[in-house]
Amino acid sequence: MEEIARAIAELRAVEDIKRLKARYFRLIDTKQWEKLRSCFTADCTFEGLWAGGDGADAFITSIRTNLAEVPTVHAGYMPEIEVLDESTARGIWSMTDYLEWEPDALAYRGVSVPGQRGIRGYGHYSEEYTLTESGWRISHLRMTRLRIDPLVGEREPVHTNFMPPVRDEWLPGDRWLDELA
Repeated sequence: MEEIARAIAELRAVEDIKRLKARYFRLIDTKQWEKLRSCFTADCTFEGLWAGGDGADAFITSIRTNLAEVPTVHAGYMPEIEVLDESTARGIWSMTDYLEWEPDALAYRGVSVPGQRGIRGYGHYSEEYTLTESGWRISHLRMTRLRIDPLVGEREPVHTNFMPPVRDEWLPGDRWLDELA
């Protein structure tokens, strides 16, 4: 019975961490910076990102500055999550992201090409997680890029008539979302 209880606890931890990472991506793309802060421990460390800083508050300030006016789409998939003990875990996520800005307005990590209007990136997130009183939180996040494709040339038209406004109210019960954040 003890073995079964341990296996169930580990499966629950893995599923909770998957939801945490999904929330991380959603909150970045919908620019919900205050809720994004809840994904991290206060002393979380960050490596390899456009935004940075020491600790979660500095990271949130940096990412808000860098991405506030930049439409983004992030996707994480194929997680490899290992629960180390009752309160620590680590994982690796394959990822892609799409960031777009006005042509020649920004350089990604100091590098750009003439007419660049964004990037499409590919790589991995390597993370450590800590179980807190509020649930699992990211305590270390490192992004490793395998490839970055600069977006150049004419911007593709955005057909807003196909897109509902960015908001979370479509989910039943807003309280449910507040509990997740």
